[in-house]
Amino acid sequence: MKTRNSALIAAAGVLTLSAGLALAAPGEPGHSHKSFAAGEPGDPVKPVARTIEVTMKETEDAKMLFEPNKVEIKRGEQVKFVLKNGGKVDHEFMLDSVANNAKHKIQMEKNPDMEHDDPNGKRLAPSGADDIVWRFTKAGTYEFACLIPGHYESGMHGIVVVK
Repeated sequence: MKTRNSALIAAAGVLTLSAGLALAAPGEPGHSHKSFAAGEPGDPVKPVARTIEVTMKETEDAKMLFEPNKVEIKRGEQVKFVLKNGGKVDHEFMLDSVANNAKHKIQMEKNPDMEHDDPNGKRLAPSGADDIVWRFTKAGTYEFACLIPGHYESGMHGIVVVK
């Protein structure tokens, strides 16, 4: 009996461990980021060049949007995005290249409840708030978008121009 209980406890431990590993992974396989098109996660202990407040919301005519929907930044700047969901549904802010966001959008269509653990993105519940500190190391045009199915198509995307 003692051997059987030990085997059951060991099996439960393995299941718990494997479930924990599955939950710890950000989204589907290949979803975690090691490098980013738009730069790199900022250092929260270093000063930011500026703070940009970004509000996510819906309009009465069924559009979804970010305010502002365009930001200009100097290459090398570390910026703090203060994100606020002023809407009635969940929204997310994913900062990446247009091409990478398009790939991520396809993953989100297959798995709309995908959890994110990415320094370049946050998902917020209604009235939620969070922030992202980001350092823009590369010049170019990048995109921030809500990739929850239907939101991008409703207008929920904007651009970051890094000069």
